[in-house]
Amino acid sequence: MNLQNQMKVADTKLSQKKKILIWAGLWFAQIFVFYLLSKSTIAIDFFAKFYEWQKTAHQKIFSSLNFSVGDILYVVLGLWIATIIYFIFKKGIKSQLVKVLIFLNIIYFVYQMFWGMMYFQKPIIKVNPDDKISIEKLKTLSIKYLEFCIKNREHLNEDKNGIYQIENLDKIKSELILTQAKIPTKFNTKTPTNIISIKPSLFGEIMSLTGILGYYNPFTAEAQYDANLPDSNKAFTLSHEAAHQLGYAREQEASFIGFLNCIYSEKPELEYSANLFALKNILSNILASDPKWVEFILKRYSKKMKRDRANEIVFRKKNKSVLGDAFGWTNDLFLKTNRQDGSVTYSYFIYLLLYYEA
Repeated sequence: MNLQNQMKVADTKLSQKKKILIWAGLWFAQIFVFYLLSKSTIAIDFFAKFYEWQKTAHQKIFSSLNFSVGDILYVVLGLWIATIIYFIFKKGIKSQLVKVLIFLNIIYFVYQMFWGMMYFQKPIIKVNPDDKISIEKLKTLSIKYLEFCIKNREHLNEDKNGIYQIENLDKIKSELILTQAKIPTKFNTKTPTNIISIKPSLFGEIMSLTGILGYYNPFTAEAQYDANLPDSNKAFTLSHEAAHQLGYAREQEASFIGFLNCIYSEKPELEYSANLFALKNILSNILASDPKWVEFILKRYSKKMKRDRANEIVFRKKNKSVLGDAFGWTNDLFLKTNRQDGSVTYSYFIYLLLYYEA
């Protein structure tokens, strides 16, 4: 190789290093800028309005397709990234690293614009961490919601084993979306799109193993759920993910809006799923202080409710895995990174429930 060629190779290597530094620096700059924006009320209001403005068109793009476009997108991107990593480590081609950094910059920017900043919206209610909820109040609530559940469950459809079975899932999806408009403005300030884009995930088996019930895909605006879930969990999962589509990023607020969505539907199937979710949350908040009370309530489940609970336990045991523990830890970290309570504590939902009860 002559001197001129050697200089060209050296210049190329130097150019690649500069590109790597530039794109890596831009990514870190984005992280810093969006962090600063998350502290600004004006900026957060802008992102919330932007979400409201674009969500109808965003949901329309993919709602007509009856399969999960987002899941396919993740598979394609995963294969592409795996190929890039192969070339980086096996071939030593630094230009591939530049592609990865460009990709990370684009994905990070799109995610923050369309969803990430929504985690920092003004909460539905402000909660003082020092304000404690009395156990006696929770016990009273547990009795109330147990009675609701027993009443709701009595005439619901069952399979041959006497376990609750949703009669028509498409009708449930439609009912949830149409009922969003009935949620009082005291609780919900978002505008429904009346677009049904709730789809079973292609990764259902993996979701079952990780304990993921569902998720919102911010790139395709699809609400995904694990189709393998027991039906006693499924209806509420749909309402929770639909609440994300509405614009509620915080997990517990999505659960609360999902709860109201089911309650205001006045459909026994949806009311049962919402009241059962509320009852479980109430009991989980009592458990540490008075486990005997929790046992007392569980024993008073109706026979039909006990069959549903036994079915849920079988499902969890069947899918218990290391993946579930790993995801639980990473999800906890993700929630705390976005300034939410970790997955261990969901008491904010109880405060919201009391706000509804007031």
